[in-house]
Amino acid sequence: MKLTETHRHALQDILQWRRDVRHFLTDPIPAETLERLRAAMALAPSVGNARPWRVLQVTTPALRQAVIANFEAANKDAGTIYTGEKRTAYNALKLAGLRDAPVHLAVFTEETPDEGHGLGRQTMPEMLRYSTVAAIHTLWLAARAENLGLGWVSILDPGGVERILDVPDSWTLTGYLCLGKAKFDDDTPLLAQKKWQKNTPTTWQDI
Repeated sequence: MKLTETHRHALQDILQWRRDVRHFLTDPIPAETLERLRAAMALAPSVGNARPWRVLQVTTPALRQAVIANFEAANKDAGTIYTGEKRTAYNALKLAGLRDAPVHLAVFTEETPDEGHGLGRQTMPEMLRYSTVAAIHTLWLAARAENLGLGWVSILDPGGVERILDVPDSWTLTGYLCLGKAKFDDDTPLLAQKKWQKNTPTTWQDI
């Protein structure tokens, strides 16, 4: 298939409007939309075609509440590295949409998959986790194309989440994701809006 300028412009729009969403509407996501997102995630690249990502959709209220408690404890601890105005600014940030997002996805990396037969990861075993990150990013872009927002919750105790969800020992948490309709439509990153950190340009250097 030969892609066109129309495709390039559409991709640029999706990239421009992809945001790490923290404010969600509680509207449910139709099952057919979730199936399209699952199918899009399946198109992601992976080292040796190992496809190491393992996804759990967390629907049980008690499990969700346990993850929220995990986040709140980790967030409290994380704030202690800041002082003064930065501490005040940190405490004012909304850093997760766990209570409102209709869909929670816990994405793990299987560290010892049979798939792929070890190809491409003997000297860089971390390529398995990188492959899972690529799958998450693929999902992120596909969600934006469905007019949905995704938020990646990184302020967690990963071992605690693994125990809460009772996953196999060979699974490690790579991302805990909130998915749903964004409450606000804006192409400016939230942290830039809050003057926490401006976007810095990506540079390529010749050597």
